[in-house]
Amino acid sequence: MDSQLFRNDQKYMKIALWLSAFTILANLVEGGFSTFFGAQDETLALFGFGIDSFVEVISAIGITVMLLRTFKNPDSPRSSFEGLALKMTGVGFYLLTAGLVVTSILSLINRQRPETTLGGIIISLISLSVMIFLYRAKLKTGRELNSAAIISDANCTKTCIYMSGVLLISSLTFALTGFGLLDVLGALGIAWFAFSEGKEAFEKARGVHEHCSC
Repeated sequence: MDSQLFRNDQKYMKIALWLSAFTILANLVEGGFSTFFGAQDETLALFGFGIDSFVEVISAIGITVMLLRTFKNPDSPRSSFEGLALKMTGVGFYLLTAGLVVTSILSLINRQRPETTLGGIIISLISLSVMIFLYRAKLKTGRELNSAAIISDANCTKTCIYMSGVLLISSLTFALTGFGLLDVLGALGIAWFAFSEGKEAFEKARGVHEHCSC
């Protein structure tokens, strides 16, 4: 029985690592397309969404390091790199928040509006599908391993789902109405989530909570 449990744990440990690696890859691809089309179409919400994806790569790398350390030695202390990755993530999210707020104000003053939000609609729909899959897979893996860290990471993926939802709503409603303020509101919504993630990253760096990455 113990041997069977060990094999089951090994199986889900590998799944957890694959999910973490997939999270990094997905965020890199998502960030690349989002920033490209966001800049090309002058869509502030989509561009901010892309920058957020790049910041989350740092957090996802920290999660991967944590998983490797935990699986090798469950009782080992957190490495200095994990704490550094969380602090870098927190700084990145705060800078993103400030940038989106300032840019949103300038967009309102200059009455700028996107050329199109089609890219935001497509990317947000794909992102929603990917993040829902990751959330369910991480939650199942965390429960199988009885790992609070993986379950916490799964729950944090909900934030990514909410961000994708904000981008989809703002992009879709702009496409239907042509109301330029909706892009700014979408960007500010993403800024609010980015600020929340930055705050959580610093709390985790101090050991208040478990690790988390979108």
